[in-house]
Amino acid sequence: MSLLPILLLGGTGQIGQLTAKALRARHPDLPLLIGGRNEPKAQRVAGALGNAEAVMIDPHADDLGLGDRRIGAMAVLYADERLASLRYAHARGIAHLGISSGIYEVAPEVAIHMQRPDAAATVLGYEWLVGATTIATLACAKPYARLDAIKIGALVDEEDQGGPAVAEDFERLASVMPSVLARQDGAFVWRKKDDTQCAFQAIDGTVIPAAGFSSIDIAGLAAVTGASDVVFAIGTGVSSSRRAGGTKSTEIIIELSGLDASGALLRSRHAVVHPGGAAPLTALGVSMVLERLAGLDGEPATPAGLFFPYQVLDHANYLGRLTQEGGQLMALPLA
Repeated sequence: MSLLPILLLGGTGQIGQLTAKALRARHPDLPLLIGGRNEPKAQRVAGALGNAEAVMIDPHADDLGLGDRRIGAMAVLYADERLASLRYAHARGIAHLGISSGIYEVAPEVAIHMQRPDAAATVLGYEWLVGATTIATLACAKPYARLDAIKIGALVDEEDQGGPAVAEDFERLASVMPSVLARQDGAFVWRKKDDTQCAFQAIDGTVIPAAGFSSIDIAGLAAVTGASDVVFAIGTGVSSSRRAGGTKSTEIIIELSGLDASGALLRSRHAVVHPGGAAPLTALGVSMVLERLAGLDGEPATPAGLFFPYQVLDHANYLGRLTQEGGQLMALPLA
């Protein structure tokens, strides 16, 4: 069977290269298209991967400069203000994943999808680290008959700031979002940033100062669990692994409260950790979503629709792959 290529726009960046390597490791015969802003760099990345081609993208062209090339699925790994990649994919029925838009930027993308919802699968991959937070939270929520509150704390190691595209995303989000989204007493509210200062405990118990962040996880988790209180905060500091003398890692602290099947109060704390930091955990989610969109896992390709990553991915498979990479989802003592 001839495999259609996967297109990675921003494939020369840190997350793009890690995604390409993850796809190559599991699918040696899969052709890859590495789209980048720097042609020599894109050629170097493609050459190192094998069975890959560097492509320069023209965001002002309806065909992105790709002509009539057939593509199995595509991901855009940087902020595409023109939504050129989504328009290109939607017009041609190509499954599309974007990971850089903020929650306030979703409406234009939804509007494009709504014009022809049967065109292809569109994945709004803006969850923190592309599924890592939401999938883990849903796994941890299984013992709850009623989930009342979800508190997420994302610890970014100060040595794990990502590449230029990540920095551009955070700068853009900070400049246009004067308030922070949360769910409080069943209502979605916008809090002033001064009112979102908080703290959470890292895996080793260290208190991490944090600030609220308008992650789309808030909307997704509220919708699927019905929790009346959902907050998300990011803190920057030293990760627990580096504090213990090792290398940096990324941590996602998940605190839940509600009722168990007997009606008794139930509280729990959990953590997602990846020893490589945020970028490889993001690449894991991106690569697995692309596999699912294109049907590379042996199952039928994802049908047309509008999805979050947690709706596309098999949760047990995702957590298994996380473990294979040296990461884990662990239970923590109550704070």
